[in-house]
Amino acid sequence: MRVLVTGAAGFIGFHVAQRLLSRGDQVVGLDNLNDYYEVALKEARLACLTGQPGFSFIRGGLEDRLLLEGLFGRHGFDLVINLAAQAGVRYSLTNPHAYVDSNLVGFMNILEGCRHHGVKHLVYASSSSVYGANTAMPFSVHQNVDHPLSLYAATKKANELMAHSYASLYGLPCTGLRFFTVYGPWGRPDMAYFSFTRAILEGRPIDLYNNGLMQRDFTYIDDIVEGVVRAADRVAAPDPAWNGHQPDPGSSGAPWRIYNIGNNQPIELLEFIETLERCLGVSAKKNLLPLQPGDLPATCADLDALTAATGFMPSTSIEVGLARFVSWYRAYYHC
Repeated sequence: MRVLVTGAAGFIGFHVAQRLLSRGDQVVGLDNLNDYYEVALKEARLACLTGQPGFSFIRGGLEDRLLLEGLFGRHGFDLVINLAAQAGVRYSLTNPHAYVDSNLVGFMNILEGCRHHGVKHLVYASSSSVYGANTAMPFSVHQNVDHPLSLYAATKKANELMAHSYASLYGLPCTGLRFFTVYGPWGRPDMAYFSFTRAILEGRPIDLYNNGLMQRDFTYIDDIVEGVVRAADRVAAPDPAWNGHQPDPGSSGAPWRIYNIGNNQPIELLEFIETLERCLGVSAKKNLLPLQPGDLPATCADLDALTAATGFMPSTSIEVGLARFVSWYRAYYHC
């Protein structure tokens, strides 16, 4: 297939592009290489992709409407996997306009490109943060998600609604994936496990919010990629059982689907740190702090919908996943 992967120099986008190339797809990667975190890491990921048969790269942002129009017009994509976005909950507290530009205006440009150029399936990144003030665990796609706790979460919920309107109006098959906490080699330095590793090795204390009692549905990157590709290969279709009198938030009478993609095995942050300490062979100095605004105290993914549709089931334990991450980290940073 001819596939556009946005955010191809990002953590998940890089791994997804690798997987698609390995099975023979033609992949165009798009990324603006912004400086939200260290650009050198993004460039190193991109260097691994550049030169591989079937891969080409375009530098630019989703909000560049003319760039997107030209890109769609030239390539005739069969599949679009939109993983580019302004990420991060805390950053949205101080830089809200970055989220509007990339996550709203940019996603609009993706939808228009898909609509006008016959894309057969749009798969896009949503987030577990859309569950917001919900407290019923595990989080299910059948729950209402109208109470976001951050602008980042609100933009991701908006993406789901925008995609539904295009699926309904134009018959564009759209699948949204609510990512939970993803970790592994080539990960994002702004993510807690990455910054913890750096601080522990440098002998600096680490900040544990909610006194380290946060629970996260940590999911290893290889499992995530397997789920993304399986979802991409199953083109969204209308749900014949959907009923407007009792509307299910997780499906639709339009070709639109939303899935959780996680691990369904939440781990307390203190336990996660203990496992990381064993992998590093170093003890951490800990600062226990209160919960921050916009943070969810716990996340846990109900995977039933994705498993039923694709057979997806994560298989990597936290011990194995963190050991692989630490091995990569030490090799990449020579430490």
